[in-house]
Amino acid sequence: MANENGVPAQAECPTARRSSLSQPKPKILRPFKTEEVKILLLENVNETAVKAFQKQGYQVETYSKALVGDELIEKIRDVHVIGIRSKTKLTKQVLDQANNLLVIGCFCIGTNQVDLQAAAKKGIAVFNSPFSNSRSVAELVIGEIITLARQLGDRNMEMHQGVWNKVSKNCYEIRGKTLGIVGYGHIGSQLSVLAEAMGMTVYFYDVLQIMPLGTAKQVESLEMLLSMSDFVSLHVPELEETKNMIGEREIMGYMKKGSYLLNNARGTVVHLPALAKALQSGHLAGAAIDVYPKEPASNGPHFTDYPELLKCPNLILTPHIGGSTEEAQRMIGIEVSSALIKFINEGGSLGAVNFPEIDLRAIREDDNNTVRVLYIHQNIPGVLREINEIFADHNVEKQYSDSKGDIAYVMADIANVSEEHLLKLYDAITATRANIRTRVLY
Repeated sequence: MANENGVPAQAECPTARRSSLSQPKPKILRPFKTEEVKILLLENVNETAVKAFQKQGYQVETYSKALVGDELIEKIRDVHVIGIRSKTKLTKQVLDQANNLLVIGCFCIGTNQVDLQAAAKKGIAVFNSPFSNSRSVAELVIGEIITLARQLGDRNMEMHQGVWNKVSKNCYEIRGKTLGIVGYGHIGSQLSVLAEAMGMTVYFYDVLQIMPLGTAKQVESLEMLLSMSDFVSLHVPELEETKNMIGEREIMGYMKKGSYLLNNARGTVVHLPALAKALQSGHLAGAAIDVYPKEPASNGPHFTDYPELLKCPNLILTPHIGGSTEEAQRMIGIEVSSALIKFINEGGSLGAVNFPEIDLRAIREDDNNTVRVLYIHQNIPGVLREINEIFADHNVEKQYSDSKGDIAYVMADIANVSEEHLLKLYDAITATRANIRTRVLY
C-alpha cells in the first residue's frame, strides 16, 4: 500500500505492543485496516453484534457454546477481540496466551468470569452491558411472584402427571402484599415500579442511600427488610460481602413464616442447603431460583449438583434465563458491540469496567496527516512528563489521560506527522519504561 505520493506505507497490524510477553516488535507500522481485525464470539452472542462487526469489515468467527481448556486457548491466541457471555472463563492463564487481544466484550451484566486485573495489566479493556436486560429480569420476577403465590408450578407438574388438584388453600393474590427488594439498582428499581403497579407495597435495602421510585421506601438493615416482607427478591452483585448473604440465620431467623424468596442475582448469594431446609420444613411457602453457585457450561442433562432442591415444594427452578429474551439480547448485542467498535477504531474506553475511561472525538477524514496515539501504561510517577517530551516536537491537537488503579491511558491526536516521522514517534513511545501497549491509528 502506498500514499498519494507513491511512498510505501509504513506499518504493522493494529495490535502492535511492547511487553515482556509480546511477539518481536515489527520494524514498520502500517495504517489501521479493519479487515485485519479478528473477532471471536462465543456462547451464541446475538446476531445484532455479528452484523455490527461484519459491517465494519472485521473477520468474525462464531460459536454457539462456551469454549474451555486447550480449545479456548487455541482460539483466543491470535484474535483481537473476544465476545462471551457468562460461561466462558477468561482466567489469567488463558489471557497470558492471548497474544493480540485488545478488548473483551461480556455480552451480559456480570464480569466475574473474567480476571479483570490480569486483563488490565496486559492492556486489555473489558466492556459489559449493565443495563440492557434490566426490564427482562424485572418482568421475570413479577411472573415468579404470581406463580409462587398461586402455586402454579406445582399445579402444572400435577397436571402433567394426570392429577387434577383444584385447591385455593395457601393461594393468594399479590395485591396488598409486601415486596422487599435487596439491591435497588437498575433491576431492583424497575421491579419496584412494576410491583407497585400490581398493588404491592415495596421496601428496599441497599448499602447506598438511593432516591426511591414511586412510593417505595428504603429501610436501614437487611434484617429489617426480611422480617417485614411477604416476598424477598435479591438483586445484588457477586462480591465477597454478598457470598451466602442469605443463609439459615436470615431465612429461619428473620424471614416470616409463609414468606417467599426469589434469587435472580448471583448463585453464591443464597446458601442453597439452608433454602432447601426452609422449604421442606414449611417455613418458606415457596422460592424461585434462576442462578446457582455452579452452572453447566452448555445445555443438556447436566443439572445434577443440587438434588436437595428437586424435592422441595413450590420451588421454581430456571436455568439462568433472567436476561434471556429476544429484546434483551438484541439490546445487549448493540450496546456491547458499539463499545467494542469504538475502542477498536477510535480508542474510546467509556464504559470499560477495568480500565481508565477516556474519549476524544474521532479524527476527521480530511485530517490526512493527523495520527491518534493510544498509550496504555503503568500508573507510575513521571510517565506523563516522559510522553509529553516525546510529543514536544509535534503539534498535539487534543490530549486526554486518566488512570484506574495500576493502569493509565493516554489518548492524543497529533497533527502534521509525516510518514518518515511516524516510525520514530512509535519507537520512542514504545521504548518508554512504563509502556504496556501502544497503538497508532491514522
